[in-house]
Amino acid sequence: MKQGPEPELRRHILDTARRLLTSDGYAALSMRRIAREIGYSATSIYLHYDNKDQLVHALIDEGVEVLYTRLSAVPVAASPEERLAALGRAYIEFGLELPEYYEIMYWLHTEYIERYPAEKYRKARQNLNFFAEVLREGSAGGRFEDVEPLLGATAIWCQMHGVVSLINSQRVDRKLRSAALVDEVVRRIVQGCLRT
Repeated sequence: MKQGPEPELRRHILDTARRLLTSDGYAALSMRRIAREIGYSATSIYLHYDNKDQLVHALIDEGVEVLYTRLSAVPVAASPEERLAALGRAYIEFGLELPEYYEIMYWLHTEYIERYPAEKYRKARQNLNFFAEVLREGSAGGRFEDVEPLLGATAIWCQMHGVVSLINSQRVDRKLRSAALVDEVVRRIVQGCLRT
């Protein structure tokens, strides 16, 4: 069996697990299968992860971190509308550009895996807080309708999740360009928040 530097092995384990998980599903994922795929012993993998649930949680953590980095890079805009649109685009682009992470984060049936730890869930929720905060700001400035920020952010998330899921699963009518659909969804998200 191979030996290699620890960070490189950990990266190889995660990349292989992500590929296998999204191609074959949770039930087909095993530490032995990952080990066989990368040419290491299963013991090498158990040195890094106690079980496959811990491995799946590590993949979710990576996706959460990448999404957080993208959302936090959205510049402060001149108006809440512009910031909301930019955040929406950043979220959708993440889901379309990194579909494996997206699938593991949002499509994996939670009844199959160990409960995601509360402290990690709180960190993941920070991504939703970007949207809640811009809704709070827009409402305080009289631009957006008053809405409980977490409720409004979750409703927006549902819309973004819908477009990512439909495009990634190739369920959108072929007559429509994906870019045009994303533009329209983002426009409608912003329009739906405006004070009338």
